Amino acid sequence: MPLPYRWLTSLMVRYNGMNILIDAGEGTQIAMKKKGWSPKPIDVICFTHFHADHISGLPGLLLYMGNSDRTEPLLMVGPKGLERVVAGLRAIVPELPFEIVYRELTGTEEEIDFPKDSDYRDLHIHAFRVNHNMLCYGYSIMLDRIGQFDVEKAISLGIPKQSWSHLQKGEQVTGDSGTVFTPDMVLGAPRKGLKVTYTTDTRPCEAIVRNAEGSDLFICEGMYGEPDKIEKAKEHKHMTFTEAAELARKADVKELWLTHFSPSLIRPEDFMDGVRKIFP
Repeated sequence: MPLPYRWLTSLMVRYNGMNILIDAGEGTQIAMKKKGWSPKPIDVICFTHFHADHISGLPGLLLYMGNSDRTEPLLMVGPKGLERVVAGLRAIVPELPFEIVYRELTGTEEEIDFPKDSDYRDLHIHAFRVNHNMLCYGYSIMLDRIGQFDVEKAISLGIPKQSWSHLQKGEQVTGDSGTVFTPDMVLGAPRKGLKVTYTTDTRPCEAIVRNAEGSDLFICEGMYGEPDKIEKAKEHKHMTFTEAAELARKADVKELWLTHFSPSLIRPEDFMDGVRKIFP
């Protein structure tokens, strides 16, 4: 249920011109507008599941994108039945000037990678099934980071400076004399990249710990702050603040953000002391 100061679930991840939206609850457009962002350039929309608070903002987003003269295809990722659900919502947005490409998830875990020749070849989306009262997935978004470029080595090998950026992108280069230069000649070992894990509408489960392991940022549902709501959390397949904190501790993440609060949870900050005792 949206509140005057709190809209429903969505997450925008932006990288190098790529825009990925996870979930599109009611009020998503408002939240984006407040950030000064437009729905038009969204490249991918991933859905955790098909409860209304995670997808009810989609028709308005599609209408906005259609009215913005967008023509590029839109990739949608979500549990099995995605195309059928979206088709139902599109009864009020029947005509769009762009194609929707569907990727329905059926496995326990699945990878969504981008073409090797694209600007996003170092970006990966990993979907993993969680434990809710309907089919539901969490997502990890990972960014590879190549090794450091060795300037001195490049100079000693006589590699022209105009070729350096290509080698840094992992591309092979042929010099004027026909000499072939490969990235491994000037790049060090791959460095630790970036990882963001997002999961909501689920009970704690081993799949979350495994997939969130080492994340730079772990965004996790905190439906209930009150310790006495544990039985309600179990009944509705949600979790409490302290259960989310336990997952963050077990997965050894760097930072935890809590989200997806119950409408009855007016002051979530009142319960943060208990969270920090488990995961500072």
